[in-house]
Amino acid sequence: MAATSPPTNEPVIAPRSLRALRGATTVARDESAQLLAATRELLAAMLERNALDPSQIVSIIFTTTRDLTSADPSPAARALGWQRVPVLCMSEIAVPDGLPRCIRVLMHVDVPRDDQRTRPVYLRDATTLRPDLAARG
Repeated sequence: MAATSPPTNEPVIAPRSLRALRGATTVARDESAQLLAATRELLAAMLERNALDPSQIVSIIFTTTRDLTSADPSPAARALGWQRVPVLCMSEIAVPDGLPRCIRVLMHVDVPRDDQRTRPVYLRDATTLRPDLAARG
């Protein structure tokens, strides 16, 4: 007969899963204050729309179109208090007829395994990138 271990007071940890959450926004002008404010707004909207807590953020990747040079969007995450979240910022390749002054985000989040929700967030002119989402709200 196999030996069984005695019960413990250790918490049971629910299985977790890593999800990638997309978002994008635009700014009217390439100004540092606009870029950082729009990025903070986007990050907050991504958390709110997906009912996430900042502690669930694993990492964030930002990209900006090449016409945005006034600021790196990563300080916006730091301004929200996300000091320990790894952040990477890159410039996008130039695409003919691409959306100008666009900030894109790929946020990796840790959620319960059975949680299938990840609702992308597109603000301002970036809504044109995903017209399929406009109908769903």
